[in-house]
Amino acid sequence: MAISNSIRAQQTQQAQQILNDPRWQQVVARDASADGTFFYSVKTTGVYCRPSCGARLARPENVAFHATIAAAEAAGFRPCKRCKPNQAALADIYAEKVAMACRLIDAAETSPSLTQLAAHAGLSRFHFHRVFKAVTGVTPKAYVAAHKLQQLRQQLDANMKVTDAIYAAGYGSSSRFYETASQALGMQPSQYVQGGKQAQIYFALAQCSLGAVLVARSAKGVCAIAMGDDPALLLCALQDRFPSANLIGGDPAFESMVATVLAFIESPKLGLNLPLDIQGTVFQQRVWHALREIPCGETVTYSALASRLGMPKAVRAVASACAANTLAVAIPCHRVIRQDGSLSGYRWGVARKQALLAKETAD
Repeated sequence: MAISNSIRAQQTQQAQQILNDPRWQQVVARDASADGTFFYSVKTTGVYCRPSCGARLARPENVAFHATIAAAEAAGFRPCKRCKPNQAALADIYAEKVAMACRLIDAAETSPSLTQLAAHAGLSRFHFHRVFKAVTGVTPKAYVAAHKLQQLRQQLDANMKVTDAIYAAGYGSSSRFYETASQALGMQPSQYVQGGKQAQIYFALAQCSLGAVLVARSAKGVCAIAMGDDPALLLCALQDRFPSANLIGGDPAFESMVATVLAFIESPKLGLNLPLDIQGTVFQQRVWHALREIPCGETVTYSALASRLGMPKAVRAVASACAANTLAVAIPCHRVIRQDGSLSGYRWGVARKQALLAKETAD
């Protein structure tokens, strides 16, 4: 009887240790983001699993954690046949297939069709479309369109004739491109080549609790939200970005849009529902799309953001894309922090980053 009580007491103690371990909650939640960071074994079945394994939850007193596959197997456990922890994770496999598809799009002279991309990935059209959007945040069609636009900008920046640049970028006809040209570039192609010549950019300068704020809008939508200490420097930066554009200040109709931005800065939980003119490379747009998916009041690390994009080794590239953001608060790059929880550099100052995060978590 005493031996039985002793065994039960030992099991209770073991169970409590597991329950107090933060890794147990990741196992309970079947947290796929924890896959690869540790493995857990089950004494009664003799197998070890990923944290995301869909098998029936084991009793905590029968569970042990292992840092690596080698450690789990050295302890005498075999890989689970359901989650296959000794093989590449399904998410990693899909991320690589999508990365291969992106490289195929980037290298092709003529944009491949959805059928061709799916066949190259070894998936059905429907499954590939769903996987591609889950990994990149955009559909294959949107990625192809963004790639074409990036190529077009490069050709136009190289002073190529507009018609030649359109075909060189992969557009099947100039008429098809011109239907959406102003929305794609924020202005007509000829204006883009000339640094925004004759394009109208409305802007306004205002003050808020974080200092000076500049808001600018092109024909497509808000193209700049900048913060700083010196309003004159903010305006100079806008002029450098659109050297030949017609900058228009003091427009009464635009003031309401500026007021909306200021209200959002002071009370971010209100949300910001304004049309945006987002211009960047395909990769930058992927990062910025992922940033807009981060809920107000929450933060992610640069490495976690890179993993969400299916590119866990592209941490520096992700950080560079965050730094290239020209739409403060609308694209919330301030919600990305370092691995240790500290605040890294911010285009508009670390103090503003800290203040924005404080506003988002305030009751």
